[in-house]
Amino acid sequence: MNGRAVSVWRVSLFILVVASIFWLGAVNIRAMIGNDMLKTGTLEFEEIIDPEAEREIFRLLSFASVVIIISYAVVLISGTVFLLTSPFRLKENGWLMMSAILFYAFVPVEAFTMYLDGKMAYWEFFTTNGNDVFRELFVARVAALAGAPVVALLCYYTIIALAVFRPFTKRSLPAHEA
Repeated sequence: MNGRAVSVWRVSLFILVVASIFWLGAVNIRAMIGNDMLKTGTLEFEEIIDPEAEREIFRLLSFASVVIIISYAVVLISGTVFLLTSPFRLKENGWLMMSAILFYAFVPVEAFTMYLDGKMAYWEFFTTNGNDVFRELFVARVAALAGAPVVALLCYYTIIALAVFRPFTKRSLPAHEA
């Protein structure tokens, strides 16, 4: 293995970690911002929220969506580069294989929800739509794919645990024990 390949996988791993922090952080921020807009357990909006405050919430959700879209794209690219160039082989590192499966299985889910997020950001920054349009899109985003984005988020947190504890790593025996 040449020195260039080692530096590529290390740089891609660093970029992957930093972008993941931004991505998952923005996902959590978006959830916290939008959490109080709906009545608990329903898809109905709270009546006590002032329309101007609601508009500001949609603006903040749009900013978070832009961060999510950009950082997810960086995670996707750097993760792929890391898998292609790293010395870790999926056959010997079950934790890495499980992490890759959990991540790439939800790319279609993320693509769909990013389409909705991009639509919200576009409407926020390039149109003058009212709250009713944003409400419809917000409900569509929350109810998207019958909860698959929530399952995806739980899988992403599982990937962190897999990377930390590294289960299912094949250990080779020393030559004198084989």
